[in-house]
Amino acid sequence: DARIVDIGDADMVHFDAQHCLDNIEAAVRKILAAGALPVVCGGDHSVHIPCIRAFDGAAPVHIVHIDAHLDYVDERAGVRHGQGNPLRRAAECDHVTGITHLGIRNMGSSAARDFADARAAKSDILSVRDFRELGVAGVLARIPKDTRLYFTIDIDGFDPSIAPGTGTPSAGGFLFYEMSDFLKAASLHGEVVGIDFVELAPDYDPTGATVVFAAQLIGNFLGYVIHARRIRTGEIAAGGWPRLRGVGQ
Repeated sequence: DARIVDIGDADMVHFDAQHCLDNIEAAVRKILAAGALPVVCGGDHSVHIPCIRAFDGAAPVHIVHIDAHLDYVDERAGVRHGQGNPLRRAAECDHVTGITHLGIRNMGSSAARDFADARAAKSDILSVRDFRELGVAGVLARIPKDTRLYFTIDIDGFDPSIAPGTGTPSAGGFLFYEMSDFLKAASLHGEVVGIDFVELAPDYDPTGATVVFAAQLIGNFLGYVIHARRIRTGEIAAGGWPRLRGVGQ
């Protein structure tokens, strides 16, 4: 019952990163102006910066960040809008009310001071172990309910045994069903208003399994979002939603 449109790529201008980011922001603004849900497939994680900035004319959003790395660097080697900076730049946006970081582990793009800055800005940082100890219901209890949710998903948030096709694979990541259950429940917990999915590098996985995994996850997530909207508007009964252990309807 939903219409999904592939609008193609934002124009990339070689050797001018800021121009590329500006083109992405302009594209997302047009998607939002059309009343559609933007689903942006990167690219590295710098793609998130123009995506979230495009929401500045709309109601506030809470970001759910799924990643192995915090990506909260302020500046490194003069770079402020690269793949290590996106969540720091997002936290600076007035329309971002908070950030929940899920899956953070191992060596990454941020130093101890970045973690301290993120927590001072009221970010909630959970590792994969934290996520599993809390369970889906426990994690959702830490995210504001009935708010607008923006998801930024880095493929390296998942375990490289199922998604090796990325430049920074990190052992101990999420598995398919635990994240699918979370995305399903989150779609009812709040209104999903935007998604970006980044850092997929198909050439690093000659089997092609990572691409198939990413397509399946995005497809399922869109299905959850559309189904949850129909429940929220009363078009279908909540009882039609498959039960999740520990979460209920």
